[in-house]
Amino acid sequence: MSTVSDIPAASAKTAQEHFQNRLSLETDCADVHEATSAGEQDFVLLHVVGSYEAFERRHIPGALHLPHREISETRMSEWPSDTLFVVYCAGPHCNGADRAALKIAKLGRPVKIMIGGITGWADEGYDFAQMSSS
Repeated sequence: MSTVSDIPAASAKTAQEHFQNRLSLETDCADVHEATSAGEQDFVLLHVVGSYEAFERRHIPGALHLPHREISETRMSEWPSDTLFVVYCAGPHCNGADRAALKIAKLGRPVKIMIGGITGWADEGYDFAQMSSS
């Protein structure tokens, strides 16, 4: 018996619940890219780490810069209460998106993490936003 099968797979019902729960908490770079490219962005995309200068140098098109440390009830009140937020950070080595998602959820707002972050976006070969030079 391999290490893959030495622990039996979960029942189909358990697997369905697990993956439904994961997808209710996460999205990926391809889904965000597809939605934004098709003009179907029904969420607010938040770049939640780094300085504004770093954001200007490299961020995902359509994203707003809102570091997780600045997320507050007052700041989030800029959007209707049912607004879905999608947060991302530098990548798998960064927990800024987790921190932001936790803060947003504690404020009673819907939120998902874009898994992969900037690293995943680059790995997929997607373009970053180009800031105009002054």
